[in-house]
Amino acid sequence: MLTNTEKSPYAKTYSLPWDAVTWTGGIWAEVFKTCAENTVPHIRQMFEDRDISHVVENFRIAAREIDGSIHGTPFGDGDFYKWMEAAIYVACKNNDGKLLREIDEYIDLISRAQLDDGYISTKQIIGEIKGENITRLGDINNFEVYNFGHLFTTACIHKRLTGLDNLLNVAVKAAEYLEKTYQEAAGTGEVKTAVCPSHYMGLVEMYRTTGNKRFLDLARLAINLRDSVKNGTDDNHDRIPLKKHEKIVGHAVRSNYLYAGVSDLYAETGDSEYLDVLHRVWKDLVEHKIYITGGCGALYNGVSPYGNFWIDQKVHQAYGHEYQLPNLTAYNETCASVGSVLWAYRMFTVEPKAHYFDVIEKTMLNVNLAAISLDGRKFFYENMLRRARKLPFELCWPLERKEYISSFCCPPNLARLLAETSEYAYCLSDDTVWLGMYGENEARIRLRNGASFTVAQKTQYPFDGNICFSFRDTNGKGFKLNIRIPDWAESGHISVNGRVIKEISVQDSSTYYTLNVEKPSETNVTVRFDMPVRLTIAHPLVETDINQVAVERGPVVYCIESHDTELETLDDLMIGINSDFTPVEYEITGRKIIALEGEALKIKRDGDDSGKLYRTLKFKGLKRIHIRLVPYFAWDNRGFGEMKIWLPVAFC
Repeated sequence: MLTNTEKSPYAKTYSLPWDAVTWTGGIWAEVFKTCAENTVPHIRQMFEDRDISHVVENFRIAAREIDGSIHGTPFGDGDFYKWMEAAIYVACKNNDGKLLREIDEYIDLISRAQLDDGYISTKQIIGEIKGENITRLGDINNFEVYNFGHLFTTACIHKRLTGLDNLLNVAVKAAEYLEKTYQEAAGTGEVKTAVCPSHYMGLVEMYRTTGNKRFLDLARLAINLRDSVKNGTDDNHDRIPLKKHEKIVGHAVRSNYLYAGVSDLYAETGDSEYLDVLHRVWKDLVEHKIYITGGCGALYNGVSPYGNFWIDQKVHQAYGHEYQLPNLTAYNETCASVGSVLWAYRMFTVEPKAHYFDVIEKTMLNVNLAAISLDGRKFFYENMLRRARKLPFELCWPLERKEYISSFCCPPNLARLLAETSEYAYCLSDDTVWLGMYGENEARIRLRNGASFTVAQKTQYPFDGNICFSFRDTNGKGFKLNIRIPDWAESGHISVNGRVIKEISVQDSSTYYTLNVEKPSETNVTVRFDMPVRLTIAHPLVETDINQVAVERGPVVYCIESHDTELETLDDLMIGINSDFTPVEYEITGRKIIALEGEALKIKRDGDDSGKLYRTLKFKGLKRIHIRLVPYFAWDNRGFGEMKIWLPVAFC
């Protein structure tokens, strides 16, 4: 279990043991296999290579085992801890003793690098060794506390999965160091807020893992101290007191980590003012500032819209104004979408509503899977919704996935999320199983009411809306099965032993339907969500999407690439309002997907000079052509070309 809310007084659900759920087929089984066999080893290679990232080398220098200088990013330590979390999970799931022994060697290295007072950050330790003028916790952009936070989380995962204390001991010492630092700051009033505050989640999880209340108190203190920051910024969400936050602003990763941590604190303390804040900022996110793919943090750089004209604040990878969602320059850092999943899951634990898993599933299946190549070895840092062949300006991140990115925070963050997808299949409460992300799996479940059984889920979801549940190894005790009806589902049915007991309508979208399973061994449940292809429009204030549509089927967002049409440019393509698309099996780099094939409309132009800023429309009619649409997550696996999600609509 990634977040252990079994004893959290204000949490209403909790997760299964880490080894209870196994993907047995379908997309998530493929994702886990690719992550284990390709992604985790590839990222490890990047971290081990002293000529690429230098991360492991930094730990060896900090441990005084070799001589050298610091290289790489200041957040490399935290990125390595994230990779360790993925590797630990994969190793335990696959019973990979060799990888576990190698992880233990890394833990020994980290413990040797840690100073006696508990401090652990290679940049500062190496600076002290070299006699350089580097100050601990002097610059928030050195990411020391961010590194601490990922250490805390990984140590908790390691303890739960292996039963070993060696990494947890390192984390406890680091937390004790942080405790002294924050207590001193509280006394002096000289407070600096850490960026990308992973330590809020990490400290609460340390409390849940050890039972030591000092870690919960430290999390509460760390969050409270935000309000004491002088000259705070919207970029770091400390310009105004936390409980006065009305909108989601600033740096998207920092936002999502912050509110995920506050959700954890609420689950333990029940501070209703925090819950009110979470509701307000979540509502602003999902109603105004999230992409159709689940991506968030739309702008490369922006100016906070909530300051004033004379005192503006530059914000990196920013949540901008409401409905400010460009496609060509969409930022959508992968870490931000990972953070939104962590936040949404924690919101679900304190108020189990289908809406949160709708967001999790859409984000996971679209922007998160799009951030990594199908072979698991190349990555996007930002996740655009449109790619042109040539831009008249240069963006700071590559327009194609790369094996290594200079800021390598996203690949290990994504790796741990994809390794742990089975954690999002089910949640439990006293007598109830809550269905989360759908996918073919088997799960061993024991409920507090005494019910014990194995559930088998058979499905080709997300490409097919039929999902079948059967139960075995039961002790005869009944339970409730809460079936999530996704927000896109407008028709279908739920059957028990072949008899329809519930017709699904649009009113049921984004709700749970409770089924009482009285005799599990004699019960077979079939859920059918009809999956018509649908054309989606955006709010009229999303200027880049006016008079355009996106094509969706089930939870999957589709796009078109240059490879799937004979057009010289996708700018000449329109979708007819009555277009029909047929789902077809298609293969990209050895992976089978469901594509959509049908007709679209090509604009016939005469002497059009597309290089001019403004020009006379010379329209010669429309021509019907055949096109193929592929899932957005599968794009950029067949070479460079144009890509679009949003396409102009023709009302004919």
